[in-house]
Amino acid sequence: MSAKFLVTGAAGFLGSHLTKKLIERNHSVVGVDNLYTGNIQNLRDVLGSPLFTFIEQDVETPLNIEVDGIFNLACPASPVHYQYNPVKTVRTNVLGAINMLELATKLEVPIFQASTSEVYGDPEISPQPESYWGKVNPIGIRSCYDEGKRVAETLFFDYHRQYGTKIRVARIFNTYGPNMAINDGRVVSNFIVQALSGDDLSVYGTGSQTRSFCYVDDLIESILKFYFLDNPLPGPINLGNPQAFTMIELAQKVIELTKSSSKITFEPLPSDDPKQRMPDISLAKTELSWNPTIGLEEGLRKTILYFSSKMEL
Repeated sequence: MSAKFLVTGAAGFLGSHLTKKLIERNHSVVGVDNLYTGNIQNLRDVLGSPLFTFIEQDVETPLNIEVDGIFNLACPASPVHYQYNPVKTVRTNVLGAINMLELATKLEVPIFQASTSEVYGDPEISPQPESYWGKVNPIGIRSCYDEGKRVAETLFFDYHRQYGTKIRVARIFNTYGPNMAINDGRVVSNFIVQALSGDDLSVYGTGSQTRSFCYVDDLIESILKFYFLDNPLPGPINLGNPQAFTMIELAQKVIELTKSSSKITFEPLPSDDPKQRMPDISLAKTELSWNPTIGLEEGLRKTILYFSSKMEL
């Protein structure tokens, strides 16, 4: 049965893919984005659809709209962007969460929160299960995002307990694919853009730190499975690919797939940069019957094609 959904951060990387997938399922979508880091061109496939409405607005401003469900994805997600204006990042996470929760509570509709693996900080255990409380610096340069998302989770669960709000909280691990911005600042886009430009690939620290990378199609499938569960779960639930790679391995793979002559150079490790990041997705496997199916090489090939086309424009 078709429904009407509000997607905040709709012009962003994940928001645009989610919006497109909802419309493909014959749902209507009201996309909200202040275009601070989002790009309206990410919505090129749905802008002419009668099922899509776009509102240019900041989530710090309350919305009064009738919908059947909410997906809250509004927030800069790369260190370059969220550290550019850290106070705004906190305001987006906290005020945005409150405004969306107030709307969901008033309408008595489910609300999905795009939380993040950053709530685990620089973890002392790997992989990270949902039960792990994390190791986060509350006053570092990444704290505006890490702690902002942690406060948002607190708000979601307090609204759930106090008002019975129907919440779905997902902790999203590193995701990549088409619609990432060229200046995104995240490692996959950085490496691909540098390799395609013939520049050296900048690896921070020794390159031994690990990350897991989930292709965007897999991630969106997991979000929808979680949201539309017959027996809803509030979460939190880890969503991501559990296969981990070092930064050196990723850089070498990008150079290989782009056939680039780029070399690898080493830069100082940024403050509070996690040494390891890998999700325990046991809960997602059990409750959602979900497991990512797109491996790193296949996903990188698709992403390289996208960036190649964007850089030729």
